[in-house]
Amino acid sequence: MKPFRSFLLILLLATPHLAHTAPQFGYAAKRHVSELRHDGYDFIIAGGGTSGLTVADRLSEAFPNKSILVVEYGDIEYAPGVWDPPKTAWGDTSGMSSRWALNSLPSPSLNNQGAAVIVGQSVGGSSATNGMFFDRGSRFDYDAWSDLQTDDGRRDAVGWDWSGIYTYFKKSVTFTPPPISVANQLNYTWDKSVFGNTTPIHASFPPFQWGDHYAVRQAWLEMGIRLAKECATGDKEGVCWIPISQHPISARRSYSGVGHYSDVVGSRSNYHLLVKHQVTQVIYAHGDVEAGPPLLEIKSLVDGQASNLTAAAEVILAAGVFGTPAILQRSGIGPAAFLRRANIEVVHDLPGVGANLQDHSGPQVAWKYTSPPPFSPMPTDMLDPVYATRAAADFDATPATGPYTLAMSNTAIWVPLSNITAHYSDLMQQIRNLANVSEPESLHLPPEYESDATLAAGYRAQLLALANMLSNPRAPSLESAFTTGTAVSAVLLHPLSRGTVRLNLSRPLDPPILNYRSASNHLDVVLHLHHLKYLRRTVQAPTLQGLGAVEIQPGIRRQTDEDLVAYIRNTTVQSYMHPCCTSAMLPLAKGGVVGVDLRVHGVAGLRVVDAGIFPMLPSAHLSATVYAVAEKAADIIITHWSRG
Repeated sequence: MKPFRSFLLILLLATPHLAHTAPQFGYAAKRHVSELRHDGYDFIIAGGGTSGLTVADRLSEAFPNKSILVVEYGDIEYAPGVWDPPKTAWGDTSGMSSRWALNSLPSPSLNNQGAAVIVGQSVGGSSATNGMFFDRGSRFDYDAWSDLQTDDGRRDAVGWDWSGIYTYFKKSVTFTPPPISVANQLNYTWDKSVFGNTTPIHASFPPFQWGDHYAVRQAWLEMGIRLAKECATGDKEGVCWIPISQHPISARRSYSGVGHYSDVVGSRSNYHLLVKHQVTQVIYAHGDVEAGPPLLEIKSLVDGQASNLTAAAEVILAAGVFGTPAILQRSGIGPAAFLRRANIEVVHDLPGVGANLQDHSGPQVAWKYTSPPPFSPMPTDMLDPVYATRAAADFDATPATGPYTLAMSNTAIWVPLSNITAHYSDLMQQIRNLANVSEPESLHLPPEYESDATLAAGYRAQLLALANMLSNPRAPSLESAFTTGTAVSAVLLHPLSRGTVRLNLSRPLDPPILNYRSASNHLDVVLHLHHLKYLRRTVQAPTLQGLGAVEIQPGIRRQTDEDLVAYIRNTTVQSYMHPCCTSAMLPLAKGGVVGVDLRVHGVAGLRVVDAGIFPMLPSAHLSATVYAVAEKAADIIITHWSRG
């Protein structure tokens, strides 16, 4: 394993609770265009988040004689873990690095409630502010991605299936097993062969669990859910241990701002980062989209100065699921009808820009204990000043130990639909029937889909892919994670509903308008219902019953499907912070925005490398997949330019 030598870590070890200040470790960061190269750059990357910095690191390493510039909206900040000292309330997310707190338009099918979404706004992007859960999807997710690229059932030529992306999952992370004493104490299992050990993005298991953690794990085993040794192999079913994105010695958050910037930039004179600048649009001279790469127009967030930057090779968009569609739409690249309504000149009609929005969602099951169980330690212990002081000291030890090493969660279940309901075959047939309806309005889609045959065709292809995948008894449909407490969530991994991202016409440089349209497809409510009824069995398992557990949500009085559907419509969390798919990697005839080489369809010198390129949601939290996609994207770009 490579030593962890970032300037940031040295600073943190010297001043362990430097919570909200911005450490001056950005010795290569630029803050004004006057500091940039006067002759332009070979590659310019819009967005210094998870994917943008990964690609910048790999390109600057592979091409020492080419120049790379990353333009980032935010600034360099210390990115604390989900739960670092001095906070004493576990689950308190205050004090995290800068982020946007966005809200979608109301979803009529969920009682007009909107989705609340957090997006990173500093160097490192969402990897600097996420829950640190570091899991991969099922192999069947990525096989479906590949199948969607062709019409004849063959896999795509670039290899976006599991076998083609697995190498990049391994390349993108260094996993460090826990000490044997910790593994034996906490019953951790893993398979180190499915991880790499050559990158400065780290994942590990925390040397701590709350006292009630194993009660729910045991309840899930009593429900008949299998115990999995490792769930990063592509075979993702059962009760799993999941590593978290933290360094194994310091237990500090490991994220792209450290691993793919500060750890490497000191030795790379060709790798530049410009902070506090917004990418406003890409500009094709005279509207000639074949004469790329485009200029990149940027605006300083300090003095408002606008500038154009020149890329000799290509411009790479990594501004995220919401930011990239906004840049394209401001540039006149997107759905022509919307652009005309917005009085934006149509440079290139690309209907899929900002379509296909997806996220994980679901309701909760909650309970109470009728008598205080003998759990220890528990989050309430942190209210004792002596315990909290000792916990902070343990966190600052080498290696770090104690409760502060624990992030949001590192245990979860993934359950196939065939294990959840005996009616799964009927449900899959309903999905296939929906894919074959002739009237676009019957697909429960945004109005744009009804007027564009390519968007409707792409959605039909996704429905068939989902039906085939969920019919597989090894492909998960439900996720539920747990660390401590008295609630678990029934997370729908593969929603059928689709939303949109559209430019804010009154404030076009602000974050765009999100329309999640959650549960607009009625079959999502049916799937939520089956998931909820299944997850309620957790409370009835012998271990929790032995502790006097009594269900309080949905509650024992809600037993009919009608009552449970009403509960789902009123309480479903619409975003578990996993938005994706708004610049989808699909053929143009299926409403795609980029091809398998991640080039934007129909324009020259422009690629997208962020989570927007996912065609469909994977059965995972998104961080690990974004890193793997970025690693593969970098290889695609390097291979192309190495050939001249």
